[in-house]
Order: sequence, then structure tokens, then C-alpha cells
Amino acid sequence: MNSNKAKWTAEFLGTFWLTLGGCGSAVLAAAFPGVGIGLLGVSLAFGLTVVTGAYAFGPISGGHFNPAVSVGLVIGKRFSASELPGYIIAQVLGAIAASGLLYLIVSGKTGFAGVGGFASNGYGANSPGGFNLMSVLLTEVAMTAIFLIVILGSTAKKAAGGFGGLAIGLCLTLIHLVSIPVSNTSVNPARSTGPALFAQTGAMGDLWLFWVAPIVGAALGALIYNVLLSDES
Repeated sequence: MNSNKAKWTAEFLGTFWLTLGGCGSAVLAAAFPGVGIGLLGVSLAFGLTVVTGAYAFGPISGGHFNPAVSVGLVIGKRFSASELPGYIIAQVLGAIAASGLLYLIVSGKTGFAGVGGFASNGYGANSPGGFNLMSVLLTEVAMTAIFLIVILGSTAKKAAGGFGGLAIGLCLTLIHLVSIPVSNTSVNPARSTGPALFAQTGAMGDLWLFWVAPIVGAALGALIYNVLLSDES
């Protein structure tokens, strides 16, 4: 059985990779002159971090990389509540470490004049498309709920073996394709916390929403799955 130290390390590294790969693609490559990857590329980058992280770290920790996912898995009876604090701390620290590294990379650019939004999440003036608090709240709750349903379904006992990580990564890609214009896509409180600490757009003031909405959505998704979809004892 994997020790807590190994699990926490895996969650730290997995969330570090998700934040560095996903947010790094948004900050460094999305609008690069001539060959920018755009919204589609950033969405795919987030999905790929989850796919690769799930197969690398999933056998050790379960591959959550997201406090909302960990909460949802507790409610879905797939994860012990006693392990939740350690996982959340490791995830948040991983996201902060990745954001700090990304900041150091960005600040080394010639003519550096600040990081701006730094792939942070927000509503109102901090929403990429100018969406208000209610629109962002509804989007984040709905997207995280579906994310949890996909996670629980694709990792159920009757699911096709070995394909859970792929389904989850593709789901996260689709979530980003839909919701980047609305909230810059969180569905992950750790991913939101790291960039918010460095952003210059007041993202810290909006951060509460990106803890509340994903956790509410994850709980809702887990309850829907348990009550309406699961036939596991």
C-alpha cells in the first residue's frame, strides 16, 4: 500500500504538471506571434496534462490533482475523508510551485512589463468574455459536476479497464473549449489559487468563487452519480 508521503508527492507533482502545462500554454503559447495555439491549443494542453499525469501518478495516489475532485470522490465513496486534508494541501502547494516557476520563466523575457492576468480565473472585468458572477458560477458548478460524473463513470468497476485517464483528460479538454471564454476555466481550486497569487488583475478578490463553485459542482456530480447512475454496492 502506498504511503501518505508517496501519495502527497504524487498529488503535488500531478497538480504542478497540470498548472505548469495548462497555464503555461495559456501564458506562453496561446498568442505567440504567427504560431499561437489559441483556445483550442490551451484546452488540449490542460487535457494532456491530466492524461499524462493520470497514467504516471494515478497508480500511486489515484491522480486527483484537484481539491474539488478529491471532495467529490469522498462524497462518491471512492476516497477516504481522512486523507482529504493531506491531498488538498499537496495539490495547492503543487499549483503554487508551478505558478512560481512560470512567473520566473515569464519574467525573463526581454522587455518584461508584468504578467497581466497570468491565466487566472475571474468574473466581470476578470472574465475573458465579460461574463458576470452568476454566469461564471453556473458554468463552474455545471462543468465540475459533469467532470465528476465522467470521473466516477470512467473509473467504475464495470468501465473499460485502462481508459479512465483518457476519458477524464478528454472531458477536461471539452470543458475548457466551452468555458474558457466565460471564466478562463477553473473546475479546480488549486489551479485557480496558484496563478491568482501572481496575477495583476485582482484575481485574488475573485478566488473565493473558484473554491466554492467547483466544490459545490463536484458534490452535486457525485450525488447525481450515486443516486441515479451507480449500481455498485
